[in-house]
Amino acid sequence: MNATINIMSPRPTIDDIARAAGVSTGTVSRVINGKDTVAARTRAHVQDIMAQLGYTPDPAARHLSWRRGQTLGLSLDRDDPVLHPYHVLFRRALEAQTAALGVRLEDLRADLRRMTRLPSAVLVMHATENDSRLAYLAERDVPAVLIGHQVGAFWVAPDDVGGARLATEQLTQAGHRRLAYLGKGDSQVAQDREYGCVDAARAAGATVQAIPCDFTVLGGYRAVRRAWEDGQRFTGLFAQSDESATGAIAALEDLGVRVPQDVSVVGFDGLPELPVPVQLTTVSQDIPRIAKTALTLMQEAVAGAAPRGAYIPVHLKPGATVAPPGGTP
Repeated sequence: MNATINIMSPRPTIDDIARAAGVSTGTVSRVINGKDTVAARTRAHVQDIMAQLGYTPDPAARHLSWRRGQTLGLSLDRDDPVLHPYHVLFRRALEAQTAALGVRLEDLRADLRRMTRLPSAVLVMHATENDSRLAYLAERDVPAVLIGHQVGAFWVAPDDVGGARLATEQLTQAGHRRLAYLGKGDSQVAQDREYGCVDAARAAGATVQAIPCDFTVLGGYRAVRRAWEDGQRFTGLFAQSDESATGAIAALEDLGVRVPQDVSVVGFDGLPELPVPVQLTTVSQDIPRIAKTALTLMQEAVAGAAPRGAYIPVHLKPGATVAPPGGTP
């Protein structure tokens, strides 16, 4: 993978400065951006706190806050639900940095080419290979960052291939050799996670059957139930998302198949709340760090820097849904 790994070290936030200085985040923002509406004594106090805490303004947030009322668009796939848990968490992570600065987030469900007015900048979600939205935004001179990966673009993505290997190795190390990948599809995420799964399975001498599925609970339920009723059998299942894993567990239980005694299940995302009877074994991605990196890359795109990308590390989050074939966790 040709990418520059952008390691973002923790640093004080505007909220930290506001609490320490005893002022609002809006006041801190106005000081950072040189507004003349802040009293001189207050400005000096806030600047002293910034120096004490070693605060340096986030370049992306500063750029987007130059003019209040600017919009940051989130270009979604037509079929992506706005209230998809991942999208909600990602949006919340963005708002943590942009809300106090007067930047409005806008969900873009329509075809970008049909929009009469585009936002100030756009984050392109649910990427496909050679995503055409990037080329169109470049034609319109709109800065864009892809949540995914593409040569010649600004992009950031979780390590989907590496994460899929981690998930699959949990299954193979537990002794599973008949595996299923739940999530075969056209999206870049689906394909990367399938590649990582198949690669890790092959290294362990295991076989993988790929089951088409979207990222939703209902999609996972329907796909696994249909596959099992059609005679497909496996003892370990890696689902491309925690939601589809949740649906898969529900389907297996309705079919009288126990998880993990009969079939072990691993998800991907690390969502904080899931309607499952036991804690799901999953691969967790750092959503706040992805959002923060996306904003930094957006500033670079606006400044005319050379395009680059960043893979954000993921980690395994053990649960109670993996056991040896016919065993207990």
